[in-house]
Amino acid sequence: MKLIYGTGNPAKLESMRRALVGLNHEIIGLNELTDAIPQAPEDGLTPLENARRKALFYYNYFKTPVFSCDSGLYFDNLPSELQPGVHVRNVNGKYLSDDEMIDYYCNLARQYGHLKGRYQNAICLVLDENHIYESMNDDLSGNYFLIADKPHQKRIKGFPLDSLSVHIPSGRYYYDMENDNVVEVEKGFYKFFEDILKHY
Repeated sequence: MKLIYGTGNPAKLESMRRALVGLNHEIIGLNELTDAIPQAPEDGLTPLENARRKALFYYNYFKTPVFSCDSGLYFDNLPSELQPGVHVRNVNGKYLSDDEMIDYYCNLARQYGHLKGRYQNAICLVLDENHIYESMNDDLSGNYFLIADKPHQKRIKGFPLDSLSVHIPSGRYYYDMENDNVVEVEKGFYKFFEDILKHY
């Protein structure tokens, strides 16, 4: 089965392809399609609302199986008005570049101390009008981690906050260790698709 992944982010596309190795389904990103594709709405209040909006939008556009994901980032020690939630890249009405994100979150960490937070991830898969599946279960979300006030020298385009992410028990940047947290999240996405697509 071919599945369109409703993202134009190459890093997210490769991450999902890696997570779903073994399912024998072809994952196609928006940037690999030739159409000038309109932007899906992302005005939901939760990751699941945004994932659902995007998946339904792209399904209605392509009329072929589509899935979309969304994430929200929540910190224990930030006031509510500064919580990123589903607006991790949008601050005060501005869409931040990778470098701007790193600067912004570094400054927050300097102001409030290392930020303890967690991503909540959601997914919505639309196979057709009558078969829509979604989840925001814990197995799709990562463990708690810290945002440091100084970035790691390594950068991966499309994942700027990874260069600030610190493993809580060890105090080490994830880039300096085996990232079991990512592996566990990938297993969650694999199980989501496996449970659904085994019937198709």
